[in-house]
Amino acid sequence: MAEISEVRIDKWLWAARFFKTRGLAADAVNGGKVHVNGQRCKPGKNIKIGDLIRVHKDQYSWEIEVTDLNKQRRPAKEASLLYQEDQDSIGKRQRQMELHKQQQALQHPSERERKPNKKQRRLIHRFKQDAS
Repeated sequence: MAEISEVRIDKWLWAARFFKTRGLAADAVNGGKVHVNGQRCKPGKNIKIGDLIRVHKDQYSWEIEVTDLNKQRRPAKEASLLYQEDQDSIGKRQRQMELHKQQQALQHPSERERKPNKKQRRLIHRFKQDAS
């Protein structure tokens, strides 16, 4: 099998498990959430080993260097070997996660997002049936 020298950015992000599907990865690239070597790119942009990638997802961000290429999605342990994250990036994301946890803890339980329970779902279905 020939060694891979370049891979599309959307395939690589999917294989490295930053996004659940290639479509989500392509949407993130098109939306400007992914930068390769400091530049916005398109989903078809080929990346190679040594490229620097910045990924923004939800309120978190990663600054990583590509250390290996793979076109196929592999287990998470293997996917983590495809890149090496900057220590500053790790610290920054951990601080963001801690801040998010603190903000969630400060909110009253009734203000937190949650699914309706069984009784509430029945009321919602009755309301919708009565409205039609």
